[in-house]
Amino acid sequence: MMHSSLPVMTLNELSSLTQAEFSRELGAIFEHSPWIPERAWAARPFADVEALHQAMMRVVREAGPAEQLALITAHPELAGKEAAAGTLTSDSTSEQRGAGLDQCSPEELRRLRGLNAAYRERFGFPFVIAVKGRSRYQIMDAIEQRLHNERDAEFETCLDQIGQIARFRLDARFAA
Repeated sequence: MMHSSLPVMTLNELSSLTQAEFSRELGAIFEHSPWIPERAWAARPFADVEALHQAMMRVVREAGPAEQLALITAHPELAGKEAAAGTLTSDSTSEQRGAGLDQCSPEELRRLRGLNAAYRERFGFPFVIAVKGRSRYQIMDAIEQRLHNERDAEFETCLDQIGQIARFRLDARFAA
């Protein structure tokens, strides 16, 4: 669902929505996780994007470990089977394209998929990184570095990166 054809909603308009509308409107900010805006709705009205982002991150931080894990596992692997099958969300598609992940050579694709598999095997969840502003080479190097982390540290890093992705998506939606 592309939102570009819709008139851009202001934060004031957003704050006046019902909980269900609000959750639907912001459901894509966190990958396949509309429960986050649903719970953040109670914190409205939002003075600015920062306040909205903080409210949603508070929901993420207050969620239980099982919900946090579900949030991480809702994220697609970079240049993974969803990308190949064309089943990525529109946000993920443009983010991965922006990092040049759709231009990987066969060797790069093999390396990236091997790193993804090693990461998932080690930690039990997919590697998540906010790809904006990073090249595919920087992304592959980051996976290699992060493979050496402890699981708890990596879990936190994924949540932090998800927060960054959400902020980029919010900025794209509500940028002045």
